[in-house]
Amino acid sequence: MSQPTNKIELRRLLLHKRQSMSLKEWQEKSYLISFHLQASLLFTQAKTILTYFSFRQEPELSALFTAKKSWGFPRCIDQSLNWHLWQPGNDTQLGSYGILEPHPCAPLIKANEVDLILVPTVACDVRGYRLGYGGGFYDRLLSSVEWNSKPTIGIVFDFAYLPQLPIENWDIPLNGVCTETGLKTTH
Repeated sequence: MSQPTNKIELRRLLLHKRQSMSLKEWQEKSYLISFHLQASLLFTQAKTILTYFSFRQEPELSALFTAKKSWGFPRCIDQSLNWHLWQPGNDTQLGSYGILEPHPCAPLIKANEVDLILVPTVACDVRGYRLGYGGGFYDRLLSSVEWNSKPTIGIVFDFAYLPQLPIENWDIPLNGVCTETGLKTTH
C-alpha cells in the first residue's frame, strides 16, 4: 500500500489503524514506549516533563507518572494549551474536545520550568516532523519563542513512524521520536 500524500487521508488511515489495535497489543506497545523513555538521558535528567492523557488509543504513558518528576498536562483554552501541574490522584475533568485535563485550579507551569515535552502525534517521520490532529495547538506552542528551545519527543506507534510526511512551512521538527522499538533522535 502506498502512503497517501494528503494529510487528511493519511490521518484518517493511521487513526483507523491505531484504533483497530487489540487492547493487549495497545497495552504492550504502550508499555514498551514507556520503558524506552525511562531509559533515555533526556527523561532521566528532566525534572519537569509535559505530557498528555491518552485519547483515542494514543500510546498510554501512565506507567511513567509514578517517576519522581513534576508532570504537566495541557488544558485547551481557546487556541492555546495551558500547562498545569498534575500528580497521580489529582482531579481531572473532560475538556472541550473530550480529552481529560487537569483541574483549572491546578498550578500553572511556565515555559522556563520545563525540561522535556512528550508530544502526542498521529504520525512522525524520520526527520522529526509530526502529523497532528489538525488543530495546530502544538505547532503554535512549539513555534513560540518561549517554547521553541525545549527538547521534544514525539510519541507514536511504530506503524506510524514513517520515512516522510507531507510538511508545511510552519511545521517544526521534534528532537526525537519514541516508538515501541526505541527512541530515535532526529537532529
